[in-house]
Amino acid sequence: MASPFVRKAVIPVAGLGTRHFPASHAVKKELFPVVGADGIARALFHYHLLELAGAGIEEICIIVQPGEDAMIRAYLEGPGDAYLRRLEKYPALLREAEQMRDFNRRVSFAVQTAQEGYGHAVYQTRDFAAGQPVLLCLGDHLFRGRGASPYAKLAASGRLAQGKSVSAVNRISAGELKGYGTIAGRRRREDPRLIDVSLIIEKPSPAIARERLHVDGLPAEIWLGWFGMHLLAPSIYDVLGEMIRDDVRDNGEFQLTRAQEIQRQREGYLALEMTDAQRFDFGVPDDFVRSVQEFRQP
Repeated sequence: MASPFVRKAVIPVAGLGTRHFPASHAVKKELFPVVGADGIARALFHYHLLELAGAGIEEICIIVQPGEDAMIRAYLEGPGDAYLRRLEKYPALLREAEQMRDFNRRVSFAVQTAQEGYGHAVYQTRDFAAGQPVLLCLGDHLFRGRGASPYAKLAASGRLAQGKSVSAVNRISAGELKGYGTIAGRRRREDPRLIDVSLIIEKPSPAIARERLHVDGLPAEIWLGWFGMHLLAPSIYDVLGEMIRDDVRDNGEFQLTRAQEIQRQREGYLALEMTDAQRFDFGVPDDFVRSVQEFRQP
């Protein structure tokens, strides 16, 4: 059943995959095979589709570079009838092919014609969003919960958000700060996992984090950073549009984290701490190898 709070999701896969070169020159890293706990080998991004469908998402927009939609569409269309007949010997794989065709009907594409940053990529989905909130999840990460799905948890958080954006966060150490947007805020008494955010800083130094990024209930030298998925209120597109119009960049790019901080200043922002959840990072070769091995375990 569709979530009453969010019907649409966005998956960015428009990166160049430079750190996976030369393999990524032939095949997008999001199409690299990953074996699930059920023993089935799927493309990396395929697992997002499975989880999003389970969370009640009805429409999915994939952000690609020019021309890449064709290879992803070909994957989702699956095999022809002759190959399907061969799959009749393997009922689980036949069901997989049938489900892929269903996903194919749910998926559309937005094209990022220039590498102008994560925020710029997300902005390309403004027509797809059409004034509705969207669930955004990193294309080169996967997420899994022990129990309820993180995707479903974040989608359901909309009922408490009162129209605000909600970002999934998890606990990170000083050595991890350089890789993530990090927050300060105060937990809500009725649900301590839900945090009213008072500041968002992209990749802070440990010194800045110690000084400015406090959340109650955390041990010393532990912070809350982006988990890799966000429930974004529609106003994020207004903010991104203003940034692009005014050429507001960080390190030469239009950054989503800056837009989220502006959004917070204007209308408030929430975070949801992901407990009993795992994040698998496939972004660089060493992490890819580790994540493939860990994701295979139930």
